[in-house]
Amino acid sequence: MTIATNCEALIAEIKRFSAELLFLGAPIVDARLEIFELQIQYLLPDDFKYILTRHNKLSLMGIEVCGLDAAYGEGSLDRVYHFETRLAANKAPAHFLPFSPDGFGNHYCLNLSEIKNGLCPVVFWQHDVFYEDPNDAEVCNDSFMNWVEEVMIEWTLNDYNYDGSEK
Repeated sequence: MTIATNCEALIAEIKRFSAELLFLGAPIVDARLEIFELQIQYLLPDDFKYILTRHNKLSLMGIEVCGLDAAYGEGSLDRVYHFETRLAANKAPAHFLPFSPDGFGNHYCLNLSEIKNGLCPVVFWQHDVFYEDPNDAEVCNDSFMNWVEEVMIEWTLNDYNYDGSEK
């Protein structure tokens, strides 16, 4: 299956959840992702670009994927990247793109230096751990698609049904 086919299957699965649990942003119809790539000097993985192009920001039961839009203020992907890689006390390396905050100052990040076949691993960057080597950050998933499947969908289904009722 192609990346696009896998992403479409994930989006269809996410859309099965009740609107009370889910927020899906509007599609990206301009070149802002490509402009962002030029600004950060890294390519984004294909699965991440595909899903953000379809839904610029996602949230399922509080697990969020940042969107790229000035309307999101400091929560916009470009602002989060700027803060976490340039201003934070414990700066993430420039090749880590923080895309999902955990609510405690930590972020799931795409390791943009490891893109292979259009995909890259997801790491968990802890703001209060000073890594001797930033590449020692925990690798959580081998791709953004797998992260969406595990963290957004499976973790939600551990506690809730698609209709929003608790298990």
